[in-house]
Amino acid sequence: MPIEITMPRLSDTMEKGTIIKWHIAEGDDVTAGDILADVETDKATMEMQAFDDGRVSRIAVDEGVAVAVGTVVAVIVEEDDEPAASASSEPAASPTESPALADDPVAAPCHKVTSVARRLAEQHGVDLSGLEGSGPGGRITKRDVLAAVGTSEEMRASVPPSAQEQHARPDVIEPSHMPVPAVPVTRVATSLAGTDSDRREPVSIMRQTIARRLVESKQEIPHYQVSMVFAMDAMMALRKDLNTELADQGVRLSVNDLLVRACAVAMNRNPLMNASWDGDAIVYHGEVNIGVAVALPEERGGGLVVPVLRNADSRSLRAISAETRALSEKARTRGLTVEEMEGATFTISNLGMFGVDAFTAIINPPNSAILAVGACLQKPVVRDGELTIGWEMNATLSNDHRVVDGATAARYLGTLKEFIEHPAAILV
Repeated sequence: MPIEITMPRLSDTMEKGTIIKWHIAEGDDVTAGDILADVETDKATMEMQAFDDGRVSRIAVDEGVAVAVGTVVAVIVEEDDEPAASASSEPAASPTESPALADDPVAAPCHKVTSVARRLAEQHGVDLSGLEGSGPGGRITKRDVLAAVGTSEEMRASVPPSAQEQHARPDVIEPSHMPVPAVPVTRVATSLAGTDSDRREPVSIMRQTIARRLVESKQEIPHYQVSMVFAMDAMMALRKDLNTELADQGVRLSVNDLLVRACAVAMNRNPLMNASWDGDAIVYHGEVNIGVAVALPEERGGGLVVPVLRNADSRSLRAISAETRALSEKARTRGLTVEEMEGATFTISNLGMFGVDAFTAIINPPNSAILAVGACLQKPVVRDGELTIGWEMNATLSNDHRVVDGATAARYLGTLKEFIEHPAAILV
C-alpha cells in the first residue's frame, strides 16, 4: 500500500508550508529518519523527515509552492509493497480470510499490515493484535512495530529483548519525530540596479507572517513611546576594562550584551513592566526573558527573528554574550527552532551598529514593550556644568497602553538609566 507523505504541522500556528528544496527525487530509496525536504513555515525553515523505509514513487508538490497542512506532497511505497513485488509474492486472501494470513500466529485479522511490518513482527515476536496502526486507515507500519519493541532506528541492528521482556516494560518510548531547523534557502530577488523594468518577487511565508503580525500589532495594540538619553561614559569604560581582563579567555563583550543585562535587571526591579495583555486579564510573568531582534541576511530571504535569552536577570554577562552570539549565528545560518523564539517577555531592537541615532519599534506580541536602541556616539556634552566630549545613546521605549501606564514606563527608564550610568550594579 502506498504511503502518502503530507505537509506536516511544524509549529502551533502553521496553516500552510512551502517546499523550499526537495532532497529526494522520484525513484530514490529512503530510510526512516532521512531528510526529505526543507519546509518554510510561518516561523522558520524546518526539515521534513521520512518515518518509513521505501522508494519514492511520486513527488506531488513542486518547490516554491505553498500548500495547506495535510496536503499530500509525496508518495512512497515500501519495498515489499511495490506493485511488482506484491503481484508476485503476495497471494490473494480468500473471501473468508482477512488480508493478514489466517495461519499467521502474529497477524491480527482485523488490521491491514504492511509486509515489512509483518516480517519485523515475526522477527521480534510482536503480537500485532495489540498494536494500533499509525498509517492511513489504521495501517500498521514498520514504525509501529519498532515502537512496540522499544527499538529506535539507530538501534535496529542490535538484538532486541524477548517478546516477554518487551511486553513487561512500562518505559517503551516511541522514537522522536520532532522537526529540526534547516538552512533557510528562500529565493531572493537580485538587485534591480541598472534595469528599466519592475520585478515582482513572491514573498516567503515567513515574510508574510511578519507583515501580518506587524499590522495586527499596530492595529490592535495602543502604542505610545517614551524616550530617554543615557550617558554612556561609565558603561564604555567598564566594557573596555572587562574586555581587557577577558581577552585571554576569548571573551569580547558588546554594548548590546551590557544593555541586555541592564534591561533584564531593570525589569526585575519593575515587575509591572514584565507583563502581557490577555483579554480580560493582565499576566505578570515570573521569568524575565529578553528577546533580541536579529535581522536575517538578504540572501536568506531577509526578515527579522527574535531569539530569546531566558532568565536574563540571573545570567552572567559572559553567559549572555555567549548565548546571544550563538543564537544570532544560528538564526542567520541554520535557522532557529520554535522553542528558541518563544517565551520573550521584553524585546530589544538595536540598530546602533548601522549608525542609526534614534527610532521607534513596533511591539512584538505578546510583549507589552520593546526598547529601540540607537548608536552610542561621542559628542559634545555637558558634564558637571562643563562642556566636554562624552558618550551618549538615545533609546525609545514603545509600550502597550493597556498594560503599561506612562508613569510605569518612565520609572522603568529611570531604573535603566541608573544601571547604564552606574553599570557596576549589573555585575552582581
